[in-house]
Amino acid sequence: VQLVESGGGLVQPGGSLRLSCAASGFAFSMSAMSWARQTPGKGLEWVSGISGTGSTYYADSVKGRFTISRDNAKNTMYLQMISLKPEDTAVYYCALGIKTYRTRGQGTQVTVSS
Repeated sequence: VQLVESGGGLVQPGGSLRLSCAASGFAFSMSAMSWARQTPGKGLEWVSGISGTGSTYYADSVKGRFTISRDNAKNTMYLQMISLKPEDTAVYYCALGIKTYRTRGQGTQVTVSS
């Protein structure tokens, strides 16, 4: 199983980013997936999840600003983030499953700062 995140970077408050997660080594189209984030000194915080059939779930802190999606033909999951806030600054991970983090990628840094 391999999960590789990309798309992080530095963005100003109010800006947007789209994260990608390229998956391989398992039946991606049949698997629920999640995005989680972590800041220094804190545990992983679940952000969003998507089932194999496309049902989506969001943490209250990102609802209305983040959109999770998947392209099963490309074995890729996305997280579109708009109206970013400084408190969204974190390392973002994609993970296999909903609110489980045993199998996750190496992470991509998102920094929201002026």
